[in-house]
Amino acid sequence: MNNTNLSLGIDIGSTTVKIVILNKKNEILFSAYERHFANIQETLAALIKKAEDSLGDMVVQPVITGSGGLAISKHLDVPFVQEVVAVATSLQHYAPHTDVAIELGGEDAKILYFTNGVEQRMNGICAGGTGAFIDQMASLIKTDAAGLNEYAKDYKAIYPIAARCGVFAKSDVQPLINEGATKPDLSASIFQAVVNQTISGLACGKPIRGNIAFLGGPLHFLSELRNAFIRTLKLTEEQIIAPENSHLFAAIGAAMNSKEDKTTKLSELHTKLSRGIKMDFEVQRLEPLFKDEAEYEEFRKRHSVHTIKKGNLSEYKGNCFLGIDAGSTTTKVAVVGEDGTLLYSFYSNNNGSPLKTTIKALKEIYEILPKDAKIVRACSTGYGEALIKAALMLDDGEVETVAHYYAAAFFEPDVDCILDIGGQDMKCIKIKNNTVDNVLLNEACSSGCGSFIETFAKSLNYEVEDFAKVALFAKSSTS
Repeated sequence: MNNTNLSLGIDIGSTTVKIVILNKKNEILFSAYERHFANIQETLAALIKKAEDSLGDMVVQPVITGSGGLAISKHLDVPFVQEVVAVATSLQHYAPHTDVAIELGGEDAKILYFTNGVEQRMNGICAGGTGAFIDQMASLIKTDAAGLNEYAKDYKAIYPIAARCGVFAKSDVQPLINEGATKPDLSASIFQAVVNQTISGLACGKPIRGNIAFLGGPLHFLSELRNAFIRTLKLTEEQIIAPENSHLFAAIGAAMNSKEDKTTKLSELHTKLSRGIKMDFEVQRLEPLFKDEAEYEEFRKRHSVHTIKKGNLSEYKGNCFLGIDAGSTTTKVAVVGEDGTLLYSFYSNNNGSPLKTTIKALKEIYEILPKDAKIVRACSTGYGEALIKAALMLDDGEVETVAHYYAAAFFEPDVDCILDIGGQDMKCIKIKNNTVDNVLLNEACSSGCGSFIETFAKSLNYEVEDFAKVALFAKSSTS
């Protein structure tokens, strides 16, 4: 094979790595697309090796693009091209009649207007309505993105679902699941939520008209997501531009921007990546949480003294009290004795139905509650306070902040500040003169909450428990 004038385009995105090798006629000789799970160097090295195994150790003219490409391009001594420039280059070659391009990635979304000059609209700090959002929603109905696509082909109805935040979208999806909404209808509704977020959140009123190109992995692999855009925008067949390699367009455009004076062998790139590149980060680093396991164990020992006295409900005699916290994502139930001893505890994801989850806990309680023990008072709190109180005819309902204070003051009477991080909310409760003085809480965004941690862990291919263990002994962290 003639190994002259081969160009290598590398697109390092937020969740995937894409590479393309073109000949001088801009024909694709090799392409690959793979999730990196934050192991960018390893993934890129593996893809370069695949290219070398397929084509031989070719001399290429490399160019890197993508949100994760700038830093690594410097260390590999490979030219970098801005992603919008790369995509525009591809469209100019494959679809010069494009008026607007909609591109969805793993964590970013873009609308590019090409009529009367190039204008870009892009999501900011929130990944709502992107590939990561779709993955998160798919997990709720026990499938993946491809499964959503298959289900959506048979939908009958569309339900309103929030898309700005994946965590709050769960609050819409879970009740629909419990009410019997079909998986096809849920899947189509999730895709419609992505469309609504893209059009309203990015276009911000600017019309999306003319010939529309659909780019990026989600729009390439998910035909029903693409069809949802087409339905909403009322596009004719002639206006739809869905190129065969639309998921690789940034990488293709990068390759088309290659320079003849900048060449390398595939084996050289693979060797550099395999040896590991020490990246320089322009962020302040914090000290590790614990310098070693001994320090961690000392921390555990110091904090283990702050534990509640526990007893066994099945052996208890006398009056006891029931507390139910119906939270945004989990339901917690506790039974305590007259002296504050914890006799029973329950903690479970409420799966969108705190009432059903609470009933499950109550059944457990009454199975083990002895004849000589009696629940004399019951109280609910949390998001579902009113629902649980009314449905189960409880004695009381208490505001969550006050419930937090009562519990905190039981352990530390002089408490003056309480931090609470839940599934979708976080609160800082300030106490003054033995009463709640002020409450600060998050509003439209659930970033930093429990569900955020769970989703971020999964994006790195970890379960939450393993993610936490790894974090404990990280050598450093960013501020």
